[in-house]
Amino acid sequence: MGKNFTDRDGFIWFNGKFVPWREAKTHIITQGLHYGSAVFEGERAYNGIIFKSKEHTDRLFNSAEIVGMEIPYSKEEVNSAKNELLVKMNFKSCYIRPLVWRGGEQMGISTTKSDINVSISAWEDWTSYFKMEDRLAGIKLITSPWKRPAPDSSPYEAKSSGVYVICTMSKEFAEKKGFHDALMLDHRNFVAEGTGANIFFIKGKKIDTPIPDCFLNGITRQAVIQMLKKQGFEINERYIKPEEIKNYDEAFLTGTAAEVTPIRSIDDKKFLVGEDTTTFKLLNDFSDLVNSSL
Repeated sequence: MGKNFTDRDGFIWFNGKFVPWREAKTHIITQGLHYGSAVFEGERAYNGIIFKSKEHTDRLFNSAEIVGMEIPYSKEEVNSAKNELLVKMNFKSCYIRPLVWRGGEQMGISTTKSDINVSISAWEDWTSYFKMEDRLAGIKLITSPWKRPAPDSSPYEAKSSGVYVICTMSKEFAEKKGFHDALMLDHRNFVAEGTGANIFFIKGKKIDTPIPDCFLNGITRQAVIQMLKKQGFEINERYIKPEEIKNYDEAFLTGTAAEVTPIRSIDDKKFLVGEDTTTFKLLNDFSDLVNSSL
């Protein structure tokens, strides 16, 4: 069991200043809590350097703009605060969580009088979405009964808290049935992603991945695609039907916390896993990539 997130030593950057971890609080009557009116980022630091820090901050501001929030700090202030937090916490390798949410004078759907709050937290004991032993053995997925909504009904390009309720429901569904994660389909019944990570499928030197037109185009996803192209793989972004999954040899997830995680099975379909697979090599190649960018 990890540490209680409400009872820790250290600091959180909260509305422009560092406050003791236990004192970083907001009132229970706040729009961000009641209506999921918040956006956030998931970032990782390796040896004291945040991977793709600028890109994550750019996306945070874009997410806020999409849902109608104006962040009361500049991108430079947010980037500086992240780096200062790592120093203040004396962290080298850790997870970083910027969060922007609505609060203020009113309660309800209207946002006219809402103020915008910003926090940045960091912790060391949640640096992977899956346990390392599960990643090395390959994780098991089951298809979720919940689907990614159409792009005209959900702000899919925003990393918005409210949208993630579908992910938590799908993750709970999977874990209760003995799986590590869920495969989510989109509103057209095409393969979309995992609950918190993008998905790739391998057949020889060809790698297919769903088109991110109703789910987030992950920053790690983009970095992995760039890495794969440099290695000579043919990358195809296309619509993938669930019945096509059986045609692939290997599969893996990508994300800030998941990094590159091999998939052992999806429902009844089993994939190749182990040290002699392409996915295992990519897992190590990605580790080299994030550390070589320091």
